[in-house]
Amino acid sequence: MPRIRTLLAAALLACAMPAAFAQQNIQQQMTAGEFAAAGLDKLSAAELETLNRWLQQRVEVETSVVVEQAVEQGREEGRQQAQVEAAGRSDGSLFGGGPREQFQSTIVGEFSGFGRGQRYTLANGQVWEQTDASRLDGVNRTDPQVTVSPGVMGAWFLRIDGYNTRAKVRRVN
Repeated sequence: MPRIRTLLAAALLACAMPAAFAQQNIQQQMTAGEFAAAGLDKLSAAELETLNRWLQQRVEVETSVVVEQAVEQGREEGRQQAQVEAAGRSDGSLFGGGPREQFQSTIVGEFSGFGRGQRYTLANGQVWEQTDASRLDGVNRTDPQVTVSPGVMGAWFLRIDGYNTRAKVRRVN
């Protein structure tokens, strides 16, 4: 959600800046030296007004394109985030959405057993949090291979290769 808010803020800023810019005529946007160097001082008042109207229309068109792109990007990121959250859901939902296939990875760093509330960062970048009281004491392994499997009712389970104990987990990122 924070990323979507950032995109929305950027889109609003993109709207406000060009609109304010377009409300000024070209003489107000350029210094007198820039205006003369561009040869615009040779234009008649009618030609200058035509140029100002054209510039204002271009700014409005470009602004609407940028805003629409930002909105669509925000929508797509929202859809992707919803799929990620649904794939890692362990709230008992029957309809978790997204792919629910077993996969293997490794836990990054040291693993010293299971415990409720512990977080496990996988080599693929995912972070899973243990939601049950499963225990696996006396284990000290570095970068152990793990299997993450879907269960019923939207549950997910993490198992360290070589051990039968598995912990119920939910994806937190």
